[in-house]
Amino acid sequence: MLMEMTVKGFLAELASKSPAPGGGSVSALAGSLAAALVAMVARLTGTEGDNEGMRGIQGQAGDLMEKLNRHVDEDTAAFSLVMQAYRLPKQTEAEKEQRAAAIQEALKGAANHPLMVAEECLQVLVLCMEVVAIGNPNALSDAGVASLMAYSGITGAMFNVAINLEGIKDPVFAQQAKAERDRIMSEASHLYAGIQTLVQKKLIYMVEW
Repeated sequence: MLMEMTVKGFLAELASKSPAPGGGSVSALAGSLAAALVAMVARLTGTEGDNEGMRGIQGQAGDLMEKLNRHVDEDTAAFSLVMQAYRLPKQTEAEKEQRAAAIQEALKGAANHPLMVAEECLQVLVLCMEVVAIGNPNALSDAGVASLMAYSGITGAMFNVAINLEGIKDPVFAQQAKAERDRIMSEASHLYAGIQTLVQKKLIYMVEW
C-alpha cells in the first residue's frame, strides 16, 4: 500500500523505472495534501470561540482527505488492470476479441477513476475558498497553498482522463466523460481564479505575477 510507505519510500518508488505509481497517484495525493491543509486552517480558526462553520469544514476536509488517500492506491490498481489486459493472449480470433474487450473495460475504469479524483479535488477547492475568505488570517498562506495543491490535483487528474480516452472506442462513454471533464475544469478554473485574486488582496506584501 503506497499510503503506508514513508515519504522517502514513496518518493523512491515514484522515481523508479516502474510506470506506477505515476501522475494519477500524485494527483490524488496533491488533493489529499490540500484537504489536510484546509482541515488545519479550519482547526486553527475554530479554536477562536464557538465556530460551528469551521468545524463543519474541518469534518468535510477530513472526509475528502481519506477518500483521496484511497485513490492514491486505487489509481495504481486501475493502471495495473490496463497493463494486465494488454498482456492477455491474442493468438486466436476469440482471444483477440476477449483481449480487446478487456482493454476497453480497463481503459474505461482508468478514465473514470481520475474523474472521481478531480471531482473530489474540486470539492476541496470549494473548501479552500471558504478558509481563504473567513479562515484564520495567520494561516492565509496555508489556505493559499491548499488551493494550489487542489487545483494541481484536478488538472493532473484530467491529464490521465485524456490519455485513457484516446484509446476508448465507445463514443457515448467518451462523450459523457468529456462533458464531465469540461464541467469540472470550468468550475475549477473559475473558482481557482477567484481564490488567487482574494489571496493576493489579503496578502499585502505578496508580489504579483
